[in-house]
This record gives sequence, C-alpha cells and structure tokens, in this order.
Amino acid sequence: MMAFPFPFPSSSFIIMTCLVVIFLVAGSEAAKSNNKARAFFVFGDSLVDSGNNNYLVTTARADSPPYGIDYPTGRPTGRFSNGLNIPDLISQQLGAESVLPYLSPELRGEKLLNGANFASAGIGILNDTGAQFLNIIRMYRQLDYFGEYQRRVSAQIGAARTKTLVNQALVLITVGGNDFVNNYYLVPYSARSRQYSLPDYVKFLIIEYRKLLQRLYDLGARRVLVTGTGPLGCVPAELAMRGTNGGCSAELQRAASLYNPQLVHMIQGLNKKIGKDVFIAANTGEMHNNFVNNPKAFGFTTSQIACCGQGPYNGIGLCTSISNLCPNRNLYAFWDPFHPSEKANKLIVQQIMSGSTKYMNPMNLSTVLALDSTSTT
Repeated sequence: MMAFPFPFPSSSFIIMTCLVVIFLVAGSEAAKSNNKARAFFVFGDSLVDSGNNNYLVTTARADSPPYGIDYPTGRPTGRFSNGLNIPDLISQQLGAESVLPYLSPELRGEKLLNGANFASAGIGILNDTGAQFLNIIRMYRQLDYFGEYQRRVSAQIGAARTKTLVNQALVLITVGGNDFVNNYYLVPYSARSRQYSLPDYVKFLIIEYRKLLQRLYDLGARRVLVTGTGPLGCVPAELAMRGTNGGCSAELQRAASLYNPQLVHMIQGLNKKIGKDVFIAANTGEMHNNFVNNPKAFGFTTSQIACCGQGPYNGIGLCTSISNLCPNRNLYAFWDPFHPSEKANKLIVQQIMSGSTKYMNPMNLSTVLALDSTSTT
C-alpha cells in the first residue's frame, strides 16, 4: 500500500477550505454580475458610431450594403464596419448587449438603463470639423444629449439612482482623427492650416479636448477610456491621396506623432487635478501600428488595401454596392478607406482589455473592471 507523505487534513481544515472556495466563487460571480449591470456610454466619431447618423440627413452614413455584411443580421446598421465595431466588442467583454444609438426610438424603458451611444460619424473635437457632412452630432451636442439622457433616466428611476448609474458606468470617447483628416488637411491651404502651424494646431486641439473631458467629468463620468488617433497617414484613403512611393503620408503621420503623446500628457494632468484615475489613455496608434507594420504576423494579407473601395489601395470614395469587395474580410486590416475591419477591431479591443502600459495608461480595462468590481461588492 502507498504511503502518504503528509497526514490527512482535519475536518476543520476541510470546512475552512470549502468556505474560502465558496467566498472566492461568490466574489467572482458578483464581479461578473456587477460588470453586466454596468452602464456603457460611447462618444465620438465614425470609429464608434453605431447608427446615430442613420437618423440624420447627412452624407456621413453607413446604411447601405456591403456595410454590415458580417454583422449578425448580415445587414448594414450604420456602423462603419463589415461587422462589429469597438463599442460592440467592449460590450461583449462587459457581458452586456451592445448599447443602442441615442437617436434610436428603441432606446427606452429597461434598455435606457444599459447606457447609450452618442457617437456621430464625421465629427471632431472642433465644431468646424466635418462641416462638409452638414447635419452631424458635434461633440458639444453629444454632451448635451448625455445631460438629456440623465434627465430621462431620472424620470424613470429617480435622481439618486441615476447618479449612481452614471458614476459607475464605463465611458468610451474616440475623437480627434477627423480634426486632421476632415479639417486641417481636408483641402490645401485650409482655414485651420492658414491659422495654425501643425504644432500649434495640435496644442489647440489638446486644449479644446481637455474642456470636453472636463465637461464629461462634470456630467458624472468617472471611468473614461480615451483613445488616441490611429496611424492617420497609413489608412488606404491617405495612401491613395497623399502616400509617397507606396508609403504612408509623412505629414499625417507627423500629426499623429505630435498629437498622441500630448493627449496622454493632458490626461495625466487632468487625473492629477481630479486626484484619481478617471481617464484611461488607450494608445490605439501603437495598437494599429502592430498590424499595419507587420500584417502577416496577425493573419492579414495586407494592411494597405481596403477590403471595400475603388481606385488605388481601394482608398478612393465610399464603400458602396458597386465597389470592389474582398471575399474574405479577415485577411484585410482595413474594411474601407478609413476604418478597420472587424478582425482589426478585435485586436485593438484585446489590447484595451489586457495590454501593457505601452498601450494602456495607467492601466488596462481588465484591471479597471477588477478594481471597480471589488469596490462595489
């Protein structure tokens, strides 16, 4: 008979161990429950718009095929994607359904308590960004809607519970790229480029963005993911229009390289002023660079040619039913001339969830969720 090197544990030890296991499991389930119950709010531009522009008279829309070709319904939803966008994928990580566009008539009752997406394609930090699209929801208006949302929820569950819902919510804001692409560099000798040198324009944007984030805080947001810009000069549209010798647009890449570090510095200063880590900087530029610089390492055949489009790099014009369309979207880092494919969005969200401080400053979203779940259990 085999001898045991240690004595059998006592019955009291077994009971204590069981209690610890039960406590840990209960704590884990409570954390999941808290994450599921957590509201989610989204602000920004076409990278995160889930369909608000479908309810507006504007040319900045993604409401016709082949947009949405890989979405669960197989139909366009207003997302500038072949399938799910970044807010959808973050919602999955929260264990929740995607939040509805604020302008959707379905956003009422219990669905209102899940949060809302206020984003609108074409907008920027500045009010004059995206003027060519006419009727879009500019940032000041998105924040006005956030206040209106809270009044609607207060009428449903009361002011105190609404304040708690907003304070405990997760917020995502993605804005800034259009201030370069659809403003400063929209046309040669644009009004903003005549007014500011590029370094001064970046400083101006950061000052104005700080005001938006401060207002978001004043409206009750306490956990805010703030994304930087992607590699602006490397998207198929800019390769087609401004690329040199098959390479990225040096000027737009310079803009991103000036803007992103200053955005992180501003966020750090704002957190220091508030006294806690309200704002989390997501280095989406670096996340994009990973698969733009080495697409094959991530299973892409190209990070230059858009799946849907026309002209050089499929980077000219809009993605429409008469555009070139690739048969396998998973092989393309870019879905259309400006926007990542669903697969690329998944890679970005993986880094948002678990990336090191190279990508997420001061912490990734998994750490945020773990910290917040323990503070609310």
